[in-house]
This record gives sequence, structure tokens and C-alpha cells, in this order.
Amino acid sequence: MKQKGILLMLLSALLFSAMQIVINLTGDLPLMEQVFFRNIVSVLLCYPILKRKGLSIFGEKHQQPLLFMRSGFGLLGLVSLFYAASRANQADITILSKLSPFLVTLFAYLFLKEKIARIQIPALIIAFGGAFLVANPAFQSNLFPLFMAFLCAIFSGITFTLLAYSKDKADVITVIMHFSSFCVAVSIPFMVMNFVVPDLKEFVFLTLIGLFGSFGQIALTYAYRMAPASEVSIYNYSGIVFSMIMGYFILGEAISHTSFLGGALVVLASLLTYRYSPQDAN
Repeated sequence: MKQKGILLMLLSALLFSAMQIVINLTGDLPLMEQVFFRNIVSVLLCYPILKRKGLSIFGEKHQQPLLFMRSGFGLLGLVSLFYAASRANQADITILSKLSPFLVTLFAYLFLKEKIARIQIPALIIAFGGAFLVANPAFQSNLFPLFMAFLCAIFSGITFTLLAYSKDKADVITVIMHFSSFCVAVSIPFMVMNFVVPDLKEFVFLTLIGLFGSFGQIALTYAYRMAPASEVSIYNYSGIVFSMIMGYFILGEAISHTSFLGGALVVLASLLTYRYSPQDAN
């Protein structure tokens, strides 16, 4: 099961990196139109699966507060990511978005008074040092899109925390269906106000955003179900490498030495946490 979890995590990282590339290629289309297509594909994929399994489409009544919180923060993270992906260097975006586990640790310590492991202190310093290098005065990307990528990390951290809490409370596909339906419903009014009819190439790209994002989300969720987070989460950082490679070959994005070093520091921090933090017993 662990090997399958690792493979699914690697696949998820690859698909999300590919989604970012396609978002950049459709950057002229309105953001909420991209968000709509990203999620309508998930709805169309999840609905027949849930009906065939006889599962709840949107979850039970008592699950709604938690599901709406997960969907709300997930939408904020998605909007932040889409904004950044169409306006900044792909490697920079991925590096900053991978800060979410460190932000969860920091917020839990500051606001929930949870204990912080000794190894996590240098790991936090190294991770945020890497983020500073990505956004230093010689950065390739504009600062505001990088700030949006940082916001994406915050919202993703909250979302992952809620997902972990709801692990045994709702089916994986039900959670995804709730999130995607929520995003579709919220994006429709904004999309209608500023709708742009896509040409054939743009329509194909929008469909790919939905397919890459949907299967990436499914792979990520099942990866965490098949193995403890402490054993598979480290492989999610392969997305930094995928984004660098695809950004270079597909978008022609040069990789600055500061971005490369910043990414290396974020990966180093995650390796330190993975290697020296207490591992889950399950």
C-alpha cells in the first residue's frame, strides 16, 4: 500500500504541475471561467461514481459545516493558485505553495499552543529562508502573484488540516464532489458577468485544466488514504522539479539561481522534518 501511495503522490504532483502550465497558456481567459472549467470536469467525473456506489452526493447533513469549510478554503486556495499561475514563474509558484505544511506547524504553535518539535524550528527557518530567496529583489516574477502563491499555501494548509480531520467522516469522492460543486456554483455568477467564448484551442486547454486538476486531486486524496502522511507527503515536493522542467521546456521560463537555491532549501527543510520528526505509528 505504501508503494501505491508514493506512486499516487508522484502522479498527483506531476498532474498539478501540468495544470499550472495549461493555466498559464490560457492566461488571457477570465480567472473564474478557468475555475469553472477546472471544477465542472470534476463534477462530471465524480457524479456517476457516487451514483454507482450508492454514496451520498454532497455528504450527510451533520457533515455539512466541515465540508463547507473545506470547500470554502479550497476555493480561496484555487483562486490564489490560478491567479499566480497565469502571471508568475511556475517554479516560483510551486516552491511557495509547498510551504503549506510549515505554515500549519507555525499557526498551530502560535494560535493553538501546540508543541513544536525541536527539529521543526530549524526546518521552519530554512523553509522560509528558501521562500525569501524565491521572492528576493532579483526575482523573475512580479511580487503580487508570488504573494498570491503564498496565500495559496496558507489556504492549502487549512484545507489539508480539515481533510485530515474528516478522514473517516466522509468518502473521498463525496468530499471532492462537494468542493467542486461549491466552486462551480460560486464561479458561475462571476463567469457570466465576464464570459469570453473560448476558441477551439482554448477550449481544449480549459478541458485539460479540469482533467489534470481532477485526477491530480483524486490521486492526492487516495495517496493519503493508502499510507500515513508522514511517509508519502515528502514525495509531493517532486512538484517543484516537475514545474521547473515543464516551465523551462514548454513556457521557456529561465530558472534563476535564487529560485533554484530557494527550492532546494524548501526541499531540505521537508527532508529534515521527514527524517527526524516522530513518525506516525499507523
